[in-house]
Amino acid sequence: QVQLVESGGGLVQAGGSLRLSCAASGRAINLHTMGWFRQAPRKEREFVAAISWTGDNRLSDSAKGRFTISRDNAKNTVYLQMNSLKPEDTAVYFCAARYGSSIRIGGDEYDYWGQGTQVTVST
Repeated sequence: QVQLVESGGGLVQAGGSLRLSCAASGRAINLHTMGWFRQAPRKEREFVAAISWTGDNRLSDSAKGRFTISRDNAKNTVYLQMNSLKPEDTAVYFCAARYGSSIRIGGDEYDYWGQGTQVTVST
């Protein structure tokens, strides 16, 4: 079992920055690929970023150039640094984990999920 707890969400003005954290615990967590997804009201969940335990990472097109994903294996924590935030980034952001080093963008391919943290970007 893997447990994930997100933090760092909040209200920020457009153009601002936030750093989300996902604290992970459980068996072999350092062998899991970690992902960030988000879901806005009345929209489907969408992939934002993912990072494998080898350090390989992938960002969605909307995140490229603005967001950075990183992980600290010693702290079992994954970060999502979000800069130049836009109102359309407003959503609940979820951390997810899947065993293995392959990066996947489909939420169905992740086995464990956190409760989510709200990010609201005002104009």
